[in-house]
Amino acid sequence: MENAERRIVLTYAPTRPARDALAALLALDDRLGETLRTTSEPMLGQIRLQWWHDALCRLDAAPPPAEPVLEGIARHVVSEGVTGAMVAEIVDGWQVLLQEQLDEVALRSFAGRGGRLFALAARLADAAPGDPVALAGEGWALADVALRLSDPGEAAAARRMAEAGLSEALAVRWSRNARALGAMAHLARLDLAGEAPGSPKRTGRALWHRVTGR
Repeated sequence: MENAERRIVLTYAPTRPARDALAALLALDDRLGETLRTTSEPMLGQIRLQWWHDALCRLDAAPPPAEPVLEGIARHVVSEGVTGAMVAEIVDGWQVLLQEQLDEVALRSFAGRGGRLFALAARLADAAPGDPVALAGEGWALADVALRLSDPGEAAAARRMAEAGLSEALAVRWSRNARALGAMAHLARLDLAGEAPGSPKRTGRALWHRVTGR
């Protein structure tokens, strides 16, 4: 999801606090992904991710350091009743990518990164209990990694799991408060279909979901 699409999707959040919380969570997820992409040694990647995990947990007992992403999480997520330790679970999913091989068990563990992010954002948006946010988040995360993995077998497995999860999650009507997340899931499915970012089809699909929940 390119920046322009993200800005549009964020406007689907029901309130300004919910929008700010989702933006903060996505900024954290971006930073974690960047951390791995700019780390060549698995051990160094583990150390860097562990730093983020510990820093997030410390938000439960102390103000954030002078780091913009952590400040955003403290201001817009932790202040709304979500603990830093809960947010730190997103880091656990990213750590899976440090493994040499990604089998189905590892991919499902990685998918938890998206499931946790969507679940926290849905909680802060006061989404309906029936919205399949965790399943959609898992599919969103798997779609993202499926397009980045260099191993054909691992990429195919991630794609297969992503398509199944997204299809199930998007087969129901979403509540209004969760439609920013539903739109993200729809865009992830279009990523898998090869639809170019910013295309009219993508914009129209997201808008239709905002209006109808479908």
